[in-house]
Amino acid sequence: MARVQAGQQDGSAGDSTVGTPKKTAKPKSKRVRRKGSSSSVSRGEVANKRNVLSWTSPRGVESLNDDLGNALTEHTRNGRWGVMVVSLTRGDTLFRASPDAMMQPASTMKMYTSVLALDRFGADYEFKTSVLRESPVGPDGTLDGNLYLRGGGDPSLSPRFWGTINPMDSLARLIAAAGVRHVHGDIIGDASAFDPQLVPEGWLSRYLGAAYAARVSALSLNENLVWVVVQADGKNPVVTLDPATTTIPVQSTVRVVGGSRGRISAVRQKDGSILVRGTIGSSAPPQRYSLVVDDPASFTTGALRASLEKAGVVVDGRVTVGATPSNATEVASLSSPPLANIIAEMNRESINLFAELLFRDAAHAASPDQAGSAATGLTTLRSLLAEKIGARPQDVQVSDGSGLSVLDRVTPRSMVELLSYAHQAPWGATFHASLPLEGESGTLRHRARSTPARGNLHAKTGTTNTVASLGGYVTAKNGEILAFSFIYNGSDRWNAKLAMDQMGATLAEFVR
Repeated sequence: MARVQAGQQDGSAGDSTVGTPKKTAKPKSKRVRRKGSSSSVSRGEVANKRNVLSWTSPRGVESLNDDLGNALTEHTRNGRWGVMVVSLTRGDTLFRASPDAMMQPASTMKMYTSVLALDRFGADYEFKTSVLRESPVGPDGTLDGNLYLRGGGDPSLSPRFWGTINPMDSLARLIAAAGVRHVHGDIIGDASAFDPQLVPEGWLSRYLGAAYAARVSALSLNENLVWVVVQADGKNPVVTLDPATTTIPVQSTVRVVGGSRGRISAVRQKDGSILVRGTIGSSAPPQRYSLVVDDPASFTTGALRASLEKAGVVVDGRVTVGATPSNATEVASLSSPPLANIIAEMNRESINLFAELLFRDAAHAASPDQAGSAATGLTTLRSLLAEKIGARPQDVQVSDGSGLSVLDRVTPRSMVELLSYAHQAPWGATFHASLPLEGESGTLRHRARSTPARGNLHAKTGTTNTVASLGGYVTAKNGEILAFSFIYNGSDRWNAKLAMDQMGATLAEFVR
């Protein structure tokens, strides 16, 4: 199958090209009824009724151009579009509208991160989180030195993969099974695989209290969220953290009241402690309240210490952060699921932290002497674009790996070139399978359910206050595999999504 690269001539022999209509008669577009309707939906109805989704069945490239172009102009009242559609089967461009405009991609940026990670590591790669020692363990289980918890940028130390099991409990049991009973030194968290910048440039301050903007660290746990859990024990309120950690103090003014309800709140204070307030009914189930962790490396290391104490391992020293000595010996480790599983979870549910970790993981693997960072991630991504994908590296200017930064810019052309490369890569099936399926899974589960794109189009979504985007693949009615990038920047996001769903369904009906 042909792959469209930067600089490749749009169109191929026998196919019409965008902007150069044929002299022959134009094929007609067949208007398709909206499912559940007794009459055909006209373009006028689509423009006037925001809750109506229609599509066409274009016969030929020129008709497709007309129909996609009309979808762009009929729906949105303001903002700007960047769109490109290519046939991966024939290698020609079917439609383009400002394909070289630098646009905010929102979470479609995660496709760039996915391709970067898959290309660097392969679909079966497993990340590792290790505990190491610098001194020998005595016959009685005494370690006269420190234990080091070295983070490898593993996104999977999360309930999404571990369920109700605390990964630090599992690691502590492995440490105890290795013969460690008493640590005279400190527990030191090592997050040096990444640079110390916890919040990427361009993340707005109003994001930072939300779970989708969790801090970024090579040593991360529970998606860098901590749950405050409140329950009643008779007349006494019991406040705990999940996962337990020794590095976040808790203060409580919670009262036990009658009944089976509870209402609590929790806030981080300037000294790093959590203040918990509210009431809990004497017969109420546990109440849970989540907070974003300010210092993931310290939080995770404190969680290991709490788990060691639970496993019966005594620790005399402090919890701190630092680098692991080069001569340290491994005591125990945890391995992640295969990268394919992590990317599938990331893309289907659009998990920003996973993307940030993978972006830096790939950069650190490419240059082990440099800490992984957003800047080195961009350098590594641009090298991939130039050396393997055949795209212009300057077509991507990003400050993070998730698309949350308002500074991120990509071109629709670069996105389609990325999709084309991924389609024919050895791990291409893994990438395809990671993308949400229209009307059925992930962030597309509720969209375009009554259109020909359902169960066919698979793509990554992107949404912020000023962005709506969609990029991925759809199979045309004649069997051609099409790659597309739809990016809208502006305030009319609802109508932009409607236009994208219309275009996706129209592509699914395309025949030539």
